[in-house]
Amino acid sequence: MGMEGHAISPEGMQALGAAAAESAVAGGAFALMGGLGAGKTHWTKGFVAALGSAGEVTSPTFSLVHEYRTAGPVVVHLDFYRLESPEELLAIGWDEMLESGAVVIAEWADKFPELMPEGTRWLRFSVEPDETRRVCEVPAISR
Repeated sequence: MGMEGHAISPEGMQALGAAAAESAVAGGAFALMGGLGAGKTHWTKGFVAALGSAGEVTSPTFSLVHEYRTAGPVVVHLDFYRLESPEELLAIGWDEMLESGAVVIAEWADKFPELMPEGTRWLRFSVEPDETRRVCEVPAISR
């Protein structure tokens, strides 16, 4: 990521998402961890826009899943925050999403790390006491 230790603005967070999109491959997955307002949705906005989607990216907290058509692979953006169990995630078609060739971006993925596929990139978003945002890539969360 290369941005550890620097305060990140919303625009900067979108730029980080756009940079990550350059390495996105069909079937890849990104796990976004961090509290409310830490920048996860801004990061996703940049990611989706960089792939050529005109869709307005919003947090999927209440709808659980948003899908964005892009010039490349479809991006499936999920939020595990309101899910109570792995069974709920499977019930909304998780396996099909992973097998579809879409790029999967999951917020609050650390609730069900055992369901994230091999090769998932884990990103931790944080808000510092001075209200600046930070993001760093971390090793896979153990299953």
